[in-house]
Amino acid sequence: MDYSSSRKQLHIAMFPWLAYGHIAPYLHVAKFLAQKNHHLYYVSTPKNISRLPQLPPTLCSNITFIPLSLPHVDGLPPGVESTSELPIHKVPYLKKSFDKLETQLTEFLERSPQIKLIIHDFAPHWLPPMANQLRINLVCFSIVNASSNAFFGSPSEILGGSRKSPEDFTVVPTWMDYPNNIAFKLHETVSHKECEDIVSDFERYATVLLNCKILTLRTCYEFEPEALRVLSKIHQKPIVPLGLLPPPLTSVDDKGDENWEALKKWLDSKQEKSVFYVALGSEVSLSQESMHELAFGIEKSELPFIWVVRKPPLVEEQFAEDMIPPEFEERVSKQGMVLRGWAPQLRILAHSSVGGFLTHCGWSSVIESLGLGKPLILFPGGIADLGLIARLMHWKKVGFEVERNDVDGSFKSDLVAACIKRVMVDPEGEQLRANALAMKEIFGNVELSNKCLDEFTQSIESI
Repeated sequence: MDYSSSRKQLHIAMFPWLAYGHIAPYLHVAKFLAQKNHHLYYVSTPKNISRLPQLPPTLCSNITFIPLSLPHVDGLPPGVESTSELPIHKVPYLKKSFDKLETQLTEFLERSPQIKLIIHDFAPHWLPPMANQLRINLVCFSIVNASSNAFFGSPSEILGGSRKSPEDFTVVPTWMDYPNNIAFKLHETVSHKECEDIVSDFERYATVLLNCKILTLRTCYEFEPEALRVLSKIHQKPIVPLGLLPPPLTSVDDKGDENWEALKKWLDSKQEKSVFYVALGSEVSLSQESMHELAFGIEKSELPFIWVVRKPPLVEEQFAEDMIPPEFEERVSKQGMVLRGWAPQLRILAHSSVGGFLTHCGWSSVIESLGLGKPLILFPGGIADLGLIARLMHWKKVGFEVERNDVDGSFKSDLVAACIKRVMVDPEGEQLRANALAMKEIFGNVELSNKCLDEFTQSIESI
């Protein structure tokens, strides 16, 4: 239903954290709100804005990009503006620089009194006092799902609750009062500490949660009814899921078309659902030893594969080459393909020969895979809530997690191969494959996502 002609145009600032997994969903929501005739001011840094896909001409008049230049901070390499350009231990410098955007953002908002609402991320803990002074309402848009959010608990729990030691985060919290397995493994709680600034992510998030009028999340009731119920109870404020934001297949990036032609030809020669796709996202960096073990597991599965290998940020070219075992590519040349750098992920997953996805469990990747009905070989990276997403998918029986040592995260290639086979071909994975296919109805359902976005639009219009 279009009710855009009868209502007042809102002027809304969007302020995502400096990571592509945040920037892209924020743009998706901005475009939807612009279609509803609201005016959006999309605030980020010049490089991040330049990476965004071009807007359809019909939306250009309703979305204004506001580039803020990232202040210099000792320790942050020049020219870096997003997490994907940094190893995990350097992310705190990006957070320090991000915090220094406060002055520029304040000046912009003072010059723009028409803006009465900011949709913001977990990071700007300094935003509430500024917004309060300028009489601007805040809506917190968490790009993670409801289960991860529920696991973190209420602001008072986050800031100083019952969980003190890393071990405390390895059990399902008492307030998640339904059967589930959502908790970290010990090695995940330790590696998360590496990307913390003086102000922890928990402190940042708790501060913005306390001060927002609405919490909105990238999920829907059809997928996570229990976790959404828990969130309403612990936050005592409106919790509005804005849908899963499945990417339209038409939006598949056309750059690298020659790449796609060669890939498509190779995929066309394979049997239906016989190939598994491997990609660990732009922010997960494994040690050389782990990369080698993963490679041997992929090889031992004896199934056809496409593996996208990304050079870790800020490392020497030679070291990047050594990330894959010597002679591995020659040995597997008949079995699979190793691609370096960027790959058309959505097109690959959408191909009928692809039957599964070995993923680091980034929420966007999971949404893309299940939106196309492809089951998951869960190999979570040790950052953010990736481990929690892996547990959720395992619990929902749409994926199977590679077995690892809880304490140090190490794993054996035989177990990688066994997990791949279980998801792809073994009879015991049959139900899992059927469940993943059925998830298409929720994850790939653009109508359902737009219905959630409509409800979100109405909720911010009535603040």
